Amino acid sequence: MTPPKHSESLAFARRVLIATLVVVSVMLVLLLIWYAADLLMLVFAAVLISILLRSLTDFLTSRTQISHGLALAIVSLALVVSIAVTAWLVTGRIGAQLNQLRVLLPQAFQNVATYLSQYEWGRNAISSLPDWNQWLASRGGTIISRLGGFASTTLGAIINTLVVFIIGLYLASQPDLYSRGLKRLVPFGYRERAEEVLGVMESALERWIMGRLGLMIMNGILTAIGLWILGVPLAFTLGLLAGILNFVPNFGPLIAAIPAVLIAFMKSPQHALYVTILYIVLQSVDGYILTPLVDRRSVELPPVLTIAAQVLLGLAFGFVGILLASPLTAVAMILVKMIYVEDLLGDNVMLKVEEESEEEEAQETVAADR
Repeated sequence: MTPPKHSESLAFARRVLIATLVVVSVMLVLLLIWYAADLLMLVFAAVLISILLRSLTDFLTSRTQISHGLALAIVSLALVVSIAVTAWLVTGRIGAQLNQLRVLLPQAFQNVATYLSQYEWGRNAISSLPDWNQWLASRGGTIISRLGGFASTTLGAIINTLVVFIIGLYLASQPDLYSRGLKRLVPFGYRERAEEVLGVMESALERWIMGRLGLMIMNGILTAIGLWILGVPLAFTLGLLAGILNFVPNFGPLIAAIPAVLIAFMKSPQHALYVTILYIVLQSVDGYILTPLVDRRSVELPPVLTIAAQVLLGLAFGFVGILLASPLTAVAMILVKMIYVEDLLGDNVMLKVEEESEEEEAQETVAADR
């Protein structure tokens, strides 16, 4: 018979060993996440691609009688062709215009300087700026030294894009296989809840992607029409670029405005001012009208939280972090609501959100009937 003190010592040692193993396991998982963060970001991007492919595939199969595999192949081929055509339009036509702009931009700046030199404050401002040719000469060495790094970065981006698309294609072709594998990593008693959480995340990401696609199309069309009315060259291509970059909330439209404003400089500084105003108006319409309307149907993300996530992930992972900040924030919000708020705190916050959305839909239906 084991003495009581000895059994208590064994139980205490067992608890200490279990606690130590749990702490070490958590530290190893966090260490793995830290070192494999870039890979995990690519996998998450592949998950988004797979959701997009499956959504478009399901839409195609529901409208036609073709099989799921054939529909997936058609959607994947159409997506690859679209990306290739877009890359050719953006890098080819806009690149040619920007090369021409490099020659004409000093003349445009000279015209602006001549106009501002009529005023005393303008002359003071001009005197404090460096000469354009001297600035180019001083930056020339830096630009040339970075060409090799830029080429290697571009090659790496192309390889990463191919890897993301291939992984996304595999995930889209057999989604149940990988979801079952994830659920088996969870203790048996929590697998049903894990399946529910994964389903909610998938549905939220699908709504978010479809919402962003709608905003991208609308923003691209409005930008192209506005630039065409203003007589800016490459209005369609610049509108296409604006639509693509609108995938990144807040910062994407600002990046898209840069080549449009610079190309407008080729006509006159006045045209550049008009284009700047156009992008400010479109960004205001997108941010205050279109995005809130779409978010009510998809995933409503607080703007401050989205911007903070973009800055944080941008500092950690660069442009990829900014690109994936919004969907990652949506996933994090769902995990916090379902696992922490609901399971730990006992507040059915997701049920309240569903009831509120149902009430809003009922009110909109009544208003439409009237």
